[in-house]
Amino acid sequence: MEIKSEIGLKTQTYQDALMIRREVFVNEQKVELALEIDDNDPIAVNYVGYLNQTPVTTARTVPADNNGWHIQRVATLREFRHHQYGSTLLKQITKIARQQHLDYLILDAQVAAIPFYQQLGYQLTKRAIFLDAGIAHREMILPLATKG
Repeated sequence: MEIKSEIGLKTQTYQDALMIRREVFVNEQKVELALEIDDNDPIAVNYVGYLNQTPVTTARTVPADNNGWHIQRVATLREFRHHQYGSTLLKQITKIARQQHLDYLILDAQVAAIPFYQQLGYQLTKRAIFLDAGIAHREMILPLATKG
């Protein structure tokens, strides 16, 4: 799988990410498009995983307080799920974050996806379940900094 990343609304990577997001969040999960596209779109780094030039999985990062990144909009097209493409993409983001000496990655996981993130090392925070676009979520964190 080839992974590309870019910032900006006029990039092909953003257009491919948005296609995946529309299919997964808007069409499958019935999230309103007005909620799916937000103020972070212009500033986010969009990551897309491609198989033979076909976009199959996506995520984006935005800066978080205290030297972290907030991972958002993690999605894989239905026909490409359960092949580790999402895991591969998130592992690449983690590798980049470590190279940039970030202290942590944080995300808001749909409750049904918690086991997926746990197998990548993410841990639940103390924040209670909350609704985002009408879907139950929990906050999860992956500490990166090595204290020595």
